[in-house]
Amino acid sequence: MKQKLAVVCVLSGVCFFSGIEAQAADERLKTSTAIERALAQEIIGPDLALEEVRVFNETRVPDMPSVRSAAEWKAKAREYRRNVLNKVVFRGEAAKWRDTPLLVEWSAVIEGLPGYRIRKLRFEAVPGWWIPALLYEPMKLSGKRPVVLNVNGHDGKGKAADYKQIRCINQAKRGMIALNVEWIGMGQFASRMSHYQMNQMDLCGTAGIAPFFLNMSKGLDVLLSHPNADPKRVAVAGLSGGGWQTIFISSLDERVTLANPVAGYSSFKTRARHGMDLGDSEQTPNDLALYADYTHLTAMLADRAALLTYNAKDNCCFTAGHALPPLLAAAQPIFRLLGRGEFLRSYINHDPGSHNFELDNRQQLYRFIGDVFYQGQEYDWQEIPSADEVKTYDELLVDLPEENGGFNSIALGLMETLPKPFEGDKRRRLLEVVSAKNYTAKAKRVRGEGAMVHFQFQVGDDWTLPGTVFTPDAPMATTLLIADAGRKAQAERVESLLAKGRRVVAFDPFFFGESKIKSRDFLHVILMHAAGERALGVQASQISAVAEWAKKQYKQPVELMSAGPRLSVAARLAAVQSNAISALKLHDPMK
Repeated sequence: MKQKLAVVCVLSGVCFFSGIEAQAADERLKTSTAIERALAQEIIGPDLALEEVRVFNETRVPDMPSVRSAAEWKAKAREYRRNVLNKVVFRGEAAKWRDTPLLVEWSAVIEGLPGYRIRKLRFEAVPGWWIPALLYEPMKLSGKRPVVLNVNGHDGKGKAADYKQIRCINQAKRGMIALNVEWIGMGQFASRMSHYQMNQMDLCGTAGIAPFFLNMSKGLDVLLSHPNADPKRVAVAGLSGGGWQTIFISSLDERVTLANPVAGYSSFKTRARHGMDLGDSEQTPNDLALYADYTHLTAMLADRAALLTYNAKDNCCFTAGHALPPLLAAAQPIFRLLGRGEFLRSYINHDPGSHNFELDNRQQLYRFIGDVFYQGQEYDWQEIPSADEVKTYDELLVDLPEENGGFNSIALGLMETLPKPFEGDKRRRLLEVVSAKNYTAKAKRVRGEGAMVHFQFQVGDDWTLPGTVFTPDAPMATTLLIADAGRKAQAERVESLLAKGRRVVAFDPFFFGESKIKSRDFLHVILMHAAGERALGVQASQISAVAEWAKKQYKQPVELMSAGPRLSVAARLAAVQSNAISALKLHDPMK
């Protein structure tokens, strides 16, 4: 049957379907071109998708509680700590690693240094995964000494970074026991794993954040097992990702008594608005914001001591002007409530003011350590020149097993027992896993009429989706069309469906087509996951809502068609969620 298509010409000069029969090749070409132009039209604009995901994320981040007493705050802090550790860090199989015995293997010692030595070691963070580290140990040790866990950020040199070595050397020369620990993905790990690989573990139901936490907590175990370690004087310090490590371990492990995170974090609310602050997967672990924001973690240091260091002109992230004020606003009242206002300090670096842990910032750390750990004692916080003692990367290498563990090997091991047996309503459980929503869609006509209409679909209170409805004469059914490449690339499929007498609702769910975030897209998604939501559930629920709208609007069977592997997963979930979808067709789906 030949299909008659009506044409609507709008002021923009774009011609849509005309009331003539599509018989000749030139007319078919005109129709194809008209469809292409219609699908390419902008409906929601370039900025709305970003703004909506920002609002979606920041409104799900918890505010600081209002507390009236130290006892009330301490009870809340215990609850936050318990929830984050049990429900975020040690989720799934990671719970079995929490209390594994400390395994340490000591190797070479670098001697002949002025007043200290460097002992090479490796320790097991997760069964089968060994971490290289360096212990800077004063030569003449007696009595109990402060211990310092030195962590680093995204520096390819890892533990060999010169500014980190100098910090450790200065601590040892002051009589402290300093551990320079390698960070996952950096230094000796740099060529074999990415931080985003932790999400492979998350997919298997076990927290990918756990190895990061154990990398630090086992480092503390190493330090505190030293016979001269003073458990009352335990410090952690680091730059950037090391600053994140510092706040994360210090807030959750009460053995830490002094923390100096340097340009390492900001509130999730701040990150939602400042794209430069959006962090890697470890900084935004699944569901953290269900229980605590970084404002809460900062305030949880109120019974210890904290120096928050930020840089005035940071060229990486966490610039002082926007990152520091919300943290101080959250933490200062709690420190004061506990009668410890003087134990919260902040410092803004101007020399050089960029992303750094150079001389000025290091000396602020030495000064703070002196004020807290050496009260009433003679103590010089000026840095001891040590640049000529910095070792090369190769000199600091620590032997590791050839088959050392990692995210991928752990995930592969976890997969061997998946999927887990489940008794009960599997469809309901599947929708719970992806945090599916019960959205309702409303269609707002933007332009066009008759055979072609552009809509903005208002989905719940959160989302606005762009869509175009193509209607042939006497439509027999409706097809919802979604595609990884976006609706603008689906002209051929639209034309084919119209020729079969099907109405086509072509629209772009979150993260695809016109609904794709224009910059730092996936970082907003992992922040969404940290807020307890799941992008896959959002997409499936959006599709379900539009399907319900189409069924109610047109009172005909609704078929869902997906093109591409990524949206094929959301399409399957939508078909599970919505009874309005009578058929599902997948082109190039994920297997």
